[in-house]
Amino acid sequence: MRNDLIVVKMIENIKKLQNYTKDVDYKSFSDNEMLVEACVFNLSQLGETANKIDPEFETANPQIPWRQIYGLRNRIIHDYEGINLKLIWEIIEDDLPELLKELDKL
Repeated sequence: MRNDLIVVKMIENIKKLQNYTKDVDYKSFSDNEMLVEACVFNLSQLGETANKIDPEFETANPQIPWRQIYGLRNRIIHDYEGINLKLIWEIIEDDLPELLKELDKL
């Protein structure tokens, strides 16, 4: 049951990110400090939540890049000043839709 709640929380974070950026292009995103901070926060929460998944569940679901998600969280938390906004934008635009599909299947 715990893993189910974790997956639901991850889905909620992704949906927030998609909602925040649905009518925004990269320029508008990068120029809006509050939006950037909201997105970076939710990405870090996504990673923190992914790290709480049971090892057995992680192994049983290798289609989800659990370690990479947590790794992004670590990069965000430990190097905030060095965050590459273009990379953050590409993750939101390119990677999260596929991750959401995979999480929805669980």
